[in-house]
Amino acid sequence: MTVEELLKRYANGERDFSKSNLSKQDLSLAQLDHIVLRDTNLSHAALHGIDLLCANLSAANLSAAKLIGANLTGADLTKSNLSNSLLSGAILVGACLSKANLQRASLNYSDLSGVNFRDADLQNANFKGANLSGADFLGANLEHIDLTDAILKDTIMPDGSIASSSAGFEDNG
Repeated sequence: MTVEELLKRYANGERDFSKSNLSKQDLSLAQLDHIVLRDTNLSHAALHGIDLLCANLSAANLSAAKLIGANLTGADLTKSNLSNSLLSGAILVGACLSKANLQRASLNYSDLSGVNFRDADLQNANFKGANLSGADFLGANLEHIDLTDAILKDTIMPDGSIASSSAGFEDNG
């Protein structure tokens, strides 16, 4: 599917584009609220500043995607692959990233308030300066993550403990 075809069909009211192949496509700045992209290949896609409010991206492949400044507020990214993706400055307030793969993802200076990271793999992810207020990391793998200057307020850690610190920390293993 081409970007032009997707945008035209979306403009005509269609919302379900599950299992599409949009790898290496450029959807930067697109407004795609409530779109359904379950099990869609968006690897290496350019998605800078895209608006995906309440989108369903469960089991989507977003590996190495560039989502800098994207708005994914309330999006469902359950079991999605975001390894090596760039989400710097993105807004994911209330998003679900349960069981997602975020290995080596860059989420620095992103708003991740209230995000569900339960059982997610976050090895070597960068959360520098991110807002993690109310985020839930229960059962998540936080090995070698960078939380330098991250905001932790009522943040649920992998062991179920609650962390609150505006200074953050860097976990080197």
